[in-house]
Amino acid sequence: MKMNIEVMPSCSIAYIRQTGAYGKGNVETMEQLKHWANANNLMNSKTVIFGIAHDDPQTTTPEDCRYDACILIAEQGFPTGDKVQHGEIVGGKYAVFTVKHTAEAMEQAWEEIFPLLSETGDRLDTTRPILERYAAEQVAQCLCEICVPIR
Repeated sequence: MKMNIEVMPSCSIAYIRQTGAYGKGNVETMEQLKHWANANNLMNSKTVIFGIAHDDPQTTTPEDCRYDACILIAEQGFPTGDKVQHGEIVGGKYAVFTVKHTAEAMEQAWEEIFPLLSETGDRLDTTRPILERYAAEQVAQCLCEICVPIR
């Protein structure tokens, strides 16, 4: 797993929120977002999609866990939909881990990320959420990124 440090700018997103246990519902929400984005001509070779799990399932009941499926958009003029909301991802410094886009590789990455950050001396910034970033160019290579906010 490759790690690099990146300073990400703040960015505008359109998103659909799913509340409930993480897992199958997250996948369904991501598919809803992609369907909406396709219908509104927002999917192309430069598209960037994010998955944001807002809550720690070890400290939040499953029915209260929040997951946002997001797409990077221009600040103004995105089309609205029944469930689609507008928001912002706060920029800042992130430790970015490039991971194979498979369930097994993602699971392993989540186990390794925090010990690795501890070794490097980087500290988690708990004021910003951890992002799963799916850039079309990387997804085409079966890769994705886990972006961990650090101080």
